[in-house]
Amino acid sequence: MALSFCGNDLNINAYSVEQGVLNNGCFVDALNLVPHVFLLFITFPILFIGWGSQSSKVQIHHNTWLHFPGHNLRWILTFSLLFVHVCEFAEGIVSNNRMMQTNHLHLFMPAFMGFIAATTSVVYYHNIETSNFPKLLLVLFIYWVLAFITKSIKLWKFAEYSVGLQHLRFCITALLVILYGLLMAVEINVIRVRKYVFFANPQKVKPPEDLQDLGVRFLQPFVNLLSKATYWWMNPLIIGAHKRPIELKKIGKLPIAMRALTNYLRLKDAYEDQRTAEDPDRSPSIWRSMYRAFGRPILLSSTFRYLADLLGFAGPLCISGIVKYLNTDNEVPATDKSKETYFGVYFMSSTELLQNTSVLAVLLFLALVLQRTFLQASYYVTIETGINLRGALLAMIYNKILRLSTSNMSMGEMTLGQINNLVAIETNQLMWFLFLCPNLWAMPVQIVMGVILLYYLLGSSALVGASVIVLLAPVQYRIATKLADTQKSTLEHSTDRLKKTTEILKGIKLLKLYAWENIFCDSVEETRGKELTSLKTFAFYTSMSIFMNAAIPIAAVLSTFVTHHFINKSGPSPSEAFAALALFHILVTPLFLLSTVVRFAVKALVSVQKLGEFLQSDEIGDDSWRNGDMSVSLEASKKHLGATKAINRKQPMRYQMDNYEQPTRRQMRPTETEDVAVKVSNGFFTWGSNLSTLSDINIRIPTGQLTMIVGQVGCGKSSLLLAMLGEMQSIDGRVHWSELPDCERVHEGNFSKNRYSVAYAAQKSWLLNATVEDNITFGSPFNKQRYKTVIDTCSLQLDIDLLPFGDQTEIGERGINLSGGQRQRICVARALYQNTNIVFLDDPFSALDIHLSDHLMQEGILKFLQDDKRTVVLVTHKLQYLIHADWIIAMKDGTVLREGTLKDIQTHDVELYDHWKTLMNRQDQGLEKDIQQDSQTTLERKTLRRAFYSREAKNQVDDEDEEEEEEEEEDDNMSTTTNRRSKIPWRVCWCYMSSGGFFMVFLMVSSKLLKHSVIVAIDCWLASWTSSKNQSTGADMSNGTDMSSGTSLATVISSNATLPTPGALENKDYYLPVFIVLCAAGITLCLLTSLTVEFLGLSAATNLHHNLLNKIIHAPIRFFDITPLGQILNRFSADTNIIDQHIPPTLESLTRSTLLCLSAIGVISFITPSFLISLVPLAVAFYFIQKYFRVASKDLQDLDDSTQLPLLCHFSETAEGLTTIRAFRHEARFKQRMLELTDTNNTAYLFLSAANRWLEVRTDYLGAVIVLTAAVTLIWTTKSPSTGGLVGLGLTYALTVTNYLNWVVRNLADLEVQMAAVKKVNSFLGTESENYEGSMDASQVPENWPQDGEIKIQDLCVRYDPMLKPVLKHVNAYIKPGQKVGICGRTGSGKSSLSLAFFNMVDIFEGKIVIDGIDICKLPLQTLRSRLSIILQDPVLFSGSIRFNLDPERMCTDDRLWEALEIAQLKNMVKALPGGIDAVVTEGGENFSVGQRQLFCLARAFVRKSSILIMDEATASIDMATENILQKVVMTAFADRTVVTIAHRVHTILTADLCKQLIAFLLPELCWDYTILIP
Repeated sequence: MALSFCGNDLNINAYSVEQGVLNNGCFVDALNLVPHVFLLFITFPILFIGWGSQSSKVQIHHNTWLHFPGHNLRWILTFSLLFVHVCEFAEGIVSNNRMMQTNHLHLFMPAFMGFIAATTSVVYYHNIETSNFPKLLLVLFIYWVLAFITKSIKLWKFAEYSVGLQHLRFCITALLVILYGLLMAVEINVIRVRKYVFFANPQKVKPPEDLQDLGVRFLQPFVNLLSKATYWWMNPLIIGAHKRPIELKKIGKLPIAMRALTNYLRLKDAYEDQRTAEDPDRSPSIWRSMYRAFGRPILLSSTFRYLADLLGFAGPLCISGIVKYLNTDNEVPATDKSKETYFGVYFMSSTELLQNTSVLAVLLFLALVLQRTFLQASYYVTIETGINLRGALLAMIYNKILRLSTSNMSMGEMTLGQINNLVAIETNQLMWFLFLCPNLWAMPVQIVMGVILLYYLLGSSALVGASVIVLLAPVQYRIATKLADTQKSTLEHSTDRLKKTTEILKGIKLLKLYAWENIFCDSVEETRGKELTSLKTFAFYTSMSIFMNAAIPIAAVLSTFVTHHFINKSGPSPSEAFAALALFHILVTPLFLLSTVVRFAVKALVSVQKLGEFLQSDEIGDDSWRNGDMSVSLEASKKHLGATKAINRKQPMRYQMDNYEQPTRRQMRPTETEDVAVKVSNGFFTWGSNLSTLSDINIRIPTGQLTMIVGQVGCGKSSLLLAMLGEMQSIDGRVHWSELPDCERVHEGNFSKNRYSVAYAAQKSWLLNATVEDNITFGSPFNKQRYKTVIDTCSLQLDIDLLPFGDQTEIGERGINLSGGQRQRICVARALYQNTNIVFLDDPFSALDIHLSDHLMQEGILKFLQDDKRTVVLVTHKLQYLIHADWIIAMKDGTVLREGTLKDIQTHDVELYDHWKTLMNRQDQGLEKDIQQDSQTTLERKTLRRAFYSREAKNQVDDEDEEEEEEEEEDDNMSTTTNRRSKIPWRVCWCYMSSGGFFMVFLMVSSKLLKHSVIVAIDCWLASWTSSKNQSTGADMSNGTDMSSGTSLATVISSNATLPTPGALENKDYYLPVFIVLCAAGITLCLLTSLTVEFLGLSAATNLHHNLLNKIIHAPIRFFDITPLGQILNRFSADTNIIDQHIPPTLESLTRSTLLCLSAIGVISFITPSFLISLVPLAVAFYFIQKYFRVASKDLQDLDDSTQLPLLCHFSETAEGLTTIRAFRHEARFKQRMLELTDTNNTAYLFLSAANRWLEVRTDYLGAVIVLTAAVTLIWTTKSPSTGGLVGLGLTYALTVTNYLNWVVRNLADLEVQMAAVKKVNSFLGTESENYEGSMDASQVPENWPQDGEIKIQDLCVRYDPMLKPVLKHVNAYIKPGQKVGICGRTGSGKSSLSLAFFNMVDIFEGKIVIDGIDICKLPLQTLRSRLSIILQDPVLFSGSIRFNLDPERMCTDDRLWEALEIAQLKNMVKALPGGIDAVVTEGGENFSVGQRQLFCLARAFVRKSSILIMDEATASIDMATENILQKVVMTAFADRTVVTIAHRVHTILTADLCKQLIAFLLPELCWDYTILIP
């Protein structure tokens, strides 16, 4: 066909201009080309040559700086322009084809050029904008003006020739005129605002504040509209993740508008605004506050959602159209042609255009792209708003926590658990509700629209299908609620199981030494059994939910078509059937989601109620006396501020103290006229109940002196301190803090004392999750000399030296576990280091031994603090320090008994003074005992050293492994490490599957494949059935009796259009029954597959946990020394939870979406094999998208998880240390820290959600391209009229691909993250177990072995691990039967290692231990350990009953147990307990004192009638009295048994009455030459 611009038709002179140039349609079209050519001619050189950036010199993210006003409007108008050009082009092409004679280029050429020009304009604009060179915008302005003029001429001519709205070309031209006019207006607005032309002084623009900060990396708010919609700005991050992992540094900070502080202020304003002057006590509504603060973005998101939902219906309608008009002729009746011809060309109506299948295919593609863009935009906006809301709520809760009244916390009205729930659960519930809430109003609209369209397509039979879906919705809701309930009970059981597991792991040494590990293991398995029962229920309901989701569309289609068949006596046509099928798929999603959304809405209501109650709870009293707000107590707020010195460096730090003498009162300075730092007058204070805890308090605390508060336990000493700090509720009276003397107000320099804060060390030590240094400096500037002095005063240097990273070691909840004494000394150090005027110390000596207490008193309080002229208030029970006090306050039962100096009390209250004297004498006796003993601190340090000794060894081994790995990696090049990160962990997946059992795996795979085959068969059968109906021209179906879907497909394809035969019509009857059978099979298989996946997961979880528990419980003791307890517990908690509940649904979703996509692609390729050609580039694109996304997603997921923990910990540690934070006046610093932590976590979460959007937009666009290629190949390759059904089938399947492609990748990424849990559990399954067998059989060991208790140690060498040095070398000894032997030596000499060697718990690599003639290495471990007894240094009790603790094997009679208790001097105490011998023991035996616990351990050793007892430092952690009992019992009850006592204090084994019969070995370091010391 000849090509010419104006066409070459015979009957029309297209180039004639007789009636005037503008009356020639072709000329007008040519005129329309001019602006486009002008634009391309001018912009291309500028774009390609470049002009050098004229941008401002501020360093910013250049390409995201949006300079020009009307930016978004311009992009929207340009996109609309592009769409109209596409319509114009399509109209031109179709009109041209309808004319048939020659090609008229002028019909579509201007549209094509317009499209290119519009694209160029937006590229050009973007480049000008980012380089801030507005003068070049003039080109665009001229272009819009020219285009507007030429299009207006065209429109004017159309109107003149009475071409009207009924013609599509007129409408398109009118739209173009409007769009060009609007773009012109946008351009004029830019000139008006920026004044870059026609004005003398152009406008200077500063970039947004966020973009001047290079730390801000989250650019979504600043990029252009296209980049916003496609998340193009995320490309560098996601592709870069492939080379090196994403770190916190890489994701930077949040823009100001998204920070927690900004959002908190918005929410707080909305909350506070509801309190009116008339009704100040009215509790504001949180819902209303949320709506006011975050309503606008939710409305925007809902708008996007509505647009997306409406565009979603374009799919089914386009399918219907394509199938319907597939074989209609392109010819137009001649009468129509002449009627619609103007300017010598044909003008068509819009309905004609929409009857063209190719146009419909393009429309379908565009609708899909737009729908997906709007949907992702809606998701993004809600998620961003949800995150902003969560940040605001967290800040609101935190602010409230800082103001919570202490009584709320102490009276248990507000527990730590409740606060943690608010932070971790309730805020997340609200965030999730916000994510889902647009669904609440979008879904009903979607359902109504869907039902209307179905009715339009199929009539009343559609209502039957729709009602099936609607009626089953309540069932889904019921299942969803059941799931939530089951999850709760599962949680309870797993908490119980974790508690038991924790107990076992903490007492594992004892369990192994007593050979009880199997008994305890069974008890965990029993709890796990209960947990698995509720997990089974959970799995059942989950599979029912999945089943409903898969089966409802099948049921709906079945009921609809059966009804249709009976009403209309025939099946539906292909165009109706497949449009209906697509609509049912659309309808199921909102109904399935609706139950979830409703459930979340209910949860959100509960969360808001809890939040409201919390925000209304009592706050601490008005403490303006500390802020200096009120005139009354203005003077009170100014705490004495001395001219400060950090540390007086001129004086030597350590000078001799006048020993224990009453210190002489210091000379007063002129300003110090007997001034008082704090004064309480008529004070009545309470902890919240109306009863006053402290009554009639009149005291004064002298400035710059040491005041001591003494009294019995519980008399209100700590309460008095808190009352002065304003933590208690005041019923009457007032606390008065002294005003600052005038002459001292000047010094508010660098290190001035902070008058608003009190350095306070609480009785219960409180540490931050931070380094030791941070805990001590606590936000004050670091002063090296001061820091060192404080560390020495608190004797912390030795402890710090033991820590792996010195004072940079993390301590606190998540760090190293320190002992009570070490924690308390750090808290005291914190109080000393702070440069405050007043120091409150609440019983700092309680957890310290006598040496440390003395050192702290002399060096810290009397010297360091008093030298600094600081006011010190000390609460203590150690009366021997009273002589150092300048002022004493004695308390009794909540009132002040006496106040004054020691001399005053001595003269005025002799009775009290004498009482103190007797108490002091008692303390002195205790002191002597303490000095004899090795101090508690030494023990604490020893425990710490042991923990690190074993860990270092492990780290050494780990480091060696890592070095080897690193060397290997260095040999490889960069690409292999990249590959390793993007590889899917197939091996781990296989390990998980095989744990589930091969039969279950086979069942799952086969049922899945079968189910998808049946579903394809149903749809193919439907295609075949509807096509047969459609063959009015006839398709010979008589040979279609073979009912397998493959054959019927093939027959449909191969059948030629012939006249119908009677046989064909008769045979149509079998379509319906086969369809019903196939649908029934499909529904059954849906049920089967959903059950198999869930139960495969359950079976895998059962086996993995069982193996893990057995492996760990039977691991050698060395394993527990080198593996941190937290790490083992993590395997049993977080990892087991993922394996139990998260992997099965992910696996199910992954297999379902993958098989759906594969079956769809298979069906399309089967119908038109040419589709496979286009599939290759699409598959390559998909491969790269998923490869990059999975790596980035994993990194971002890790970042999200790792930033969440510090945030939650910060909340709980703040709630625990409230009084300390408020006393120090550090609220602002803690708030700042909370905001930083929240922002960090929110940044990670936002990036994660943006990465998900990045993926979904790309997979959705890929899906849209698949639909387009499928539609085009189907339209062009299937020309037979009988194939309408197949085209419908192909298109419906292509549509499902768009829905499921992103789920394939998302689930793959999730599964990869979750499989890490399996990998971690697997790494523990490789642990070697102890060798329980031994070379002797248990039956060969005599029943009563060891009878005599004779022990021979021959050339014994012991080590903990083949990698480590030996701890005992060549030890020889002989212990006679019944002999009492003591072994001593200093720490680390190998005493405990010897005790473990008796039980074969360590590696005996040379020599042997022979007990009663049998080498213990040959014995089975169970036999050996069950025949010996041991009492350990740390008493271990398990939760349960006393009986269970003494005899878990249930072997002994009650008499035997009572006898043991009597021997241990516990009989009377146990008898007094409710339940007697079956009385409850709480976790760790916390309801008994340490001494009692140690006696229970003694009773336990006695119950086991063994002739050998080993005591491993059993008296180290108990008091003198209990130790005496223990020694006595050992000498009497164990008179006939061999007792080996290990101690590091000689006095323990050389007690006077034992000397005669006790032989002691002295153990020098490591080597143990047989030395006997006989007194």
